Amino acid sequence: MQKRTLGSSGPAVPPIVLGGNVYGWTLSEADTFHQLDRALDAGLNFVDTADVYSRWVPGHQGGESETILGRWFAKSGHRSQVILATKVGMDMGDGRKGLKAAYIEQAVEDSLRRLQTDYIDLYQAHSDDKETPLEETLGAFDKLVKAGKVRYLGASNYSGLRLAEALETSKKHGFASYISLQPHYNLMERHDFETDLLPVVQQYGIGVIPYFSLAAGFLTGKYRGAGDAAKAARGAMVQKYLNDRGFAVVDALTEIAEGLQSTPARVALAWLLAQPGITAPIASATNDRQLDDLAAAADLKLDAGALRRLDEVSTPVSA
Repeated sequence: MQKRTLGSSGPAVPPIVLGGNVYGWTLSEADTFHQLDRALDAGLNFVDTADVYSRWVPGHQGGESETILGRWFAKSGHRSQVILATKVGMDMGDGRKGLKAAYIEQAVEDSLRRLQTDYIDLYQAHSDDKETPLEETLGAFDKLVKAGKVRYLGASNYSGLRLAEALETSKKHGFASYISLQPHYNLMERHDFETDLLPVVQQYGIGVIPYFSLAAGFLTGKYRGAGDAAKAARGAMVQKYLNDRGFAVVDALTEIAEGLQSTPARVALAWLLAQPGITAPIASATNDRQLDDLAAAADLKLDAGALRRLDEVSTPVSA
């Protein structure tokens, strides 16, 4: 499994990032421990989570995913072998949200405590906070880097304009800069990244680790109608893909996968890995078979014909 560099100055990372949003949600603590052990054996040592995971689950407060990861670190002793990414900024309740300096200082301590570690490899702004000056946010992040609590910084859910402004702000003030972007990008969600964000990440040389790489599971081929979606935890997220374009993409993935003796999920991830600017897609797994798909996708190469077919069938309607 060949490593890739996260941005021009970041660490070497595996080509697939393990999504931690399922830990404590659709994956129990025991199953999470099992998955993390297997993932490490397979070379998947880059894990992405967030402080807000999984606050949306009834009875949860947020921090469940980080807490489970922390318990695994404590039990396994594998913290130094993992590239750990987490995020700050989404609404945690009781006014805990955004990217003001005082809140970042509080939130990082909460994450470190839950994760049972004294440093975070990649600390990301989960969403742009337009109510807080970039100088304040980036100055707070810079202090964390200088203190050794954070190694690298990343952004998620920024527009191209705001990302460029943030990068220029860091340059102007001598702050540690974002080295990565985590955008919503996959075969079903192409327009915003390719038109607005790709030019910026290429200009500044930052890495890209897209989330929902499998379109909330739609690109695995398991959703063939509203009935399938209604039975799944993420079913509501895929309703917008249940149309002619969506099914044409899944049909193409399935046919290409059959020709390669592979799976639609592996092919969808391989397509992402072949796109300009992409460092490592984020994808989550809830069983061993899905985890095997992630590991195998890292080594799957699509030929020009397969890439062209997927490009054509997934071209956004607005393009």
